[in-house]
Amino acid sequence: MTPEEIGAALDTALGGAEVSLSGGGAWARPTLDVPAGRWRDALLTARDHAELACDFFDWLSAVDELADGFSVVAHVWSTVARHGVLIRTRIPAAEPAVASIVDIYPGASWHERETYEMFGIDFPGHPNLEPLLLPPEFEGHPLRKDFILASRVAKPWPGAKEPGESHEGGPARRQPMRPPGVPAPGEWGPPPTKPPADRPTKPAADRPAEGD
Repeated sequence: MTPEEIGAALDTALGGAEVSLSGGGAWARPTLDVPAGRWRDALLTARDHAELACDFFDWLSAVDELADGFSVVAHVWSTVARHGVLIRTRIPAAEPAVASIVDIYPGASWHERETYEMFGIDFPGHPNLEPLLLPPEFEGHPLRKDFILASRVAKPWPGAKEPGESHEGGPARRQPMRPPGVPAPGEWGPPPTKPPADRPTKPAADRPAEGD
């Protein structure tokens, strides 16, 4: 089946879902956007539909869309027909949760746990939604765009472009800039303290001679 035929089959099977085609030319994937309430229905249809037969779970992750919430994305594959399908849903930032699909695709368990840990998205119905990669004392969700990158606070951001990359003219040296997720100086952590003055050295005449 071509990506267009797969998309048409998805549209017929689910009805009312938004079907599009990803980029990638010969590697393009039909992409199905569904409301969060139809997330499980979409994955179940991709698995059990006779023409789609997506029996293999590939991966699941999320994208932080800031004020628009989170996009949760899954990719499934047919080992028989040799085609894949991307399925997406959008959930609100205030209540980031979407039903687990572990009972449909057991291979999603690890991916849902990672997404829960990195983005703070809940997957009701998951049998063991526990942290997977980070130490127990870690606070926050590091793949959210509002997570403060401490390394960028400690080390200045080098700039957006190498000299000569811009076609708009302008200065020839990098311009300092603050990357996303890093607050302005003074907004994060204690205020900087003035380093102590260097201790004055004694004149050579006042130093004890070697061996004294």
